[in-house]
Amino acid sequence: MLAGVVLDAVLADPRRGHPVALFGRAAAALERRLYGDARADGVVHVAVCVGSVALLGAAAGRVRDPLARGAVSAVATWAVLGGTTLGREGAAMAAFLEDGDLAGARGRLSHLCGRDPSNLHEPELARATVESIAENTSDAVVAPLLWGAVAGVPGLLAYRAVNTLDAMIGHRNARYERFGWAAARLDDVANAVPARLTGVLAVLAAPVAGGSVRRAAAVLLRDGHRHPSPNAGRCEAAFAGALDVTLGGTNVYGNRVEHRPELGDGPKPSARDIRRSVRLARAVGFAAAGLAVLAALRG
Repeated sequence: MLAGVVLDAVLADPRRGHPVALFGRAAAALERRLYGDARADGVVHVAVCVGSVALLGAAAGRVRDPLARGAVSAVATWAVLGGTTLGREGAAMAAFLEDGDLAGARGRLSHLCGRDPSNLHEPELARATVESIAENTSDAVVAPLLWGAVAGVPGLLAYRAVNTLDAMIGHRNARYERFGWAAARLDDVANAVPARLTGVLAVLAAPVAGGSVRRAAAVLLRDGHRHPSPNAGRCEAAFAGALDVTLGGTNVYGNRVEHRPELGDGPKPSARDIRRSVRLARAVGFAAAGLAVLAALRG
């Protein structure tokens, strides 16, 4: 697992041929065959997709040679982690905003989230970036490491499959309200513990970003449950408190508008706060890697 963390730090995500992208294409092809406007159809789709990669991971974990088994674990860990790419995207957004290049920042935002950036200015672009970094620190770093520690290679691959399916079909719209229900609920369950661990680690790492542990803890406890997501709110509230900024507000996704409660007490984020959030996310990732390795060794 540590070798996989190092691989992610050095290589990040490949631009082409990423295993997660290959899984996404296979899941989309299966969706075209299985789609139906019913929860039962979505359950079958999720079961086939997640079950297949879990079985693949179980088969890979049965390699007898210790060096080969370690190599498989390292590659699987690298494949499911996204912390380095997340940090690079945050740094790119900060650079665009520091240069006053709103067009560039708006174009880049799609790499982090699905919000409509056309009418967003610096404070809202920075807010969207910090919120995405906070949530994805759990989804792309802490959660896969935790599941890898608990369930080895099958846990690594199955978690990434669940999280990818939620991003693909776990939406509340006409097409996926019922078909995507299973993917969304399973993702909520899979991230319940990792998201709360992310919140705690972000609180403890607040000084890395120039923040206060006490303030971060207070905001997490006060605001973490106010977010419509049962998990994302814990991450965003902890980051808001650690950075001493206010997150939340109105988000536009195409024709859909969401009004989310505000988290934190400070001003809206700026480009400088994006860079601080990247440092905070990196510290949380390193701490999670250490905890995951310790848990795996004890297991």
